[in-house]
Amino acid sequence: MLEFKQSMMRVFDMTDLRRMRFFLGIKVLQQTNGIYICQRKYTLKVLKWFGMEESNAVMNLMVPSFKADKIGEGNKIDETYYKQIVGSLMYITATRPDIMFGVSFISRFMASPTEVHLQAAKRILRYLKGTINYGIFYKKNENKQLIAYTDSDYARDIADRKSTSGYVFMLNGGAVSWSSKKQPIVTLSTTEAEFCGSSSLCLPSSMDEKDSKEVKS
Repeated sequence: MLEFKQSMMRVFDMTDLRRMRFFLGIKVLQQTNGIYICQRKYTLKVLKWFGMEESNAVMNLMVPSFKADKIGEGNKIDETYYKQIVGSLMYITATRPDIMFGVSFISRFMASPTEVHLQAAKRILRYLKGTINYGIFYKKNENKQLIAYTDSDYARDIADRKSTSGYVFMLNGGAVSWSSKKQPIVTLSTTEAEFCGSSSLCLPSSMDEKDSKEVKS
């Protein structure tokens, strides 16, 4: 590594900043037993921006069995304000796969958000306050086998009855890739929903609805 840096510095005008500590709001802590990444500082800024720094923390991301549709209850709210919250939370998912499902869920209502949708978004902020130090730790000399987990609910979306799939890939004890999104088709059973979720692990994300039906059949 040292020889590579020296060769690059001979060709390009570069400055050796030693080990990386911060990158685009992500803290990188390199230790002898592994690498830890988190967004504690950025998360604190987000809480302050939206006036949630003094709010009470909660230990669950969403209220159990909570459901909402695009025609939510309550008054309409400022779309720009709501989109700012969702956008900030989406960036925090870079090191927080545990909030991926919740952020994916509230992002479905950005076209016409209501007070109910805003409450769901602010609950995620309250969850972040209680888990401010959470991040991902990649252990040194851990099992280097790539492991994937996937799961799907069944017809949870009350508007179109589509299911939601999620997956996470683990390497060296830490998550390296994760996703949570609605399936492109309406499944007719829990088995079919699980199959569509599992197929998303090996199919390109650009797969359209027609391709999905072909895989299903």
